[in-house]
Amino acid sequence: MIRKFKTYTPKLGKRVFVDEQASVIGDVSIGNDSSIWPQTVVRGDINPITIGHRTNIQDGSIVHVTHKSEYSNGYECHIGSDVTVGHGCIIHACVIEDMSLIGMGSVILDGAKIKSNIIIGAKSLVPSGKCLESGYLYIGSPCKQVRPLKDSEINFLKYSATHYVNTKNDFLDNS
Repeated sequence: MIRKFKTYTPKLGKRVFVDEQASVIGDVSIGNDSSIWPQTVVRGDINPITIGHRTNIQDGSIVHVTHKSEYSNGYECHIGSDVTVGHGCIIHACVIEDMSLIGMGSVILDGAKIKSNIIIGAKSLVPSGKCLESGYLYIGSPCKQVRPLKDSEINFLKYSATHYVNTKNDFLDNS
């Protein structure tokens, strides 16, 4: 479901797939060839959300933002291109740069910054305000830098994004 909120209507690039059981609400921009899978909620009601090209937000994930108040500066949410967000993640008011994989069930909190070429292991927690250095595997709650990514893992980041472009194309072309 793509839904307007106040004066904001989501903007979708070319060949974007939003499953009929997903919700994309308000001030949201999604780049070309990206996909939003069943039971995912992308809610840009109090700050904007941008999602780049060829990015996939998998089943049951939540993408949201925070508002400015006396308690918080308020944060938008920016997810780059060629990003894979695994099933059941919470992506809250943070920045995820290009070519990253967020493992299933992970939580990324307000003001966190995930640099490019990162893998975050399943069920990891990235605390508020934490900045993760590019080129590493992170795991745990709170997450810790474990080791540099292997070349094969960096290549897998692009493969994963491309695989989901092909999968969403199958859904678009066969519905």
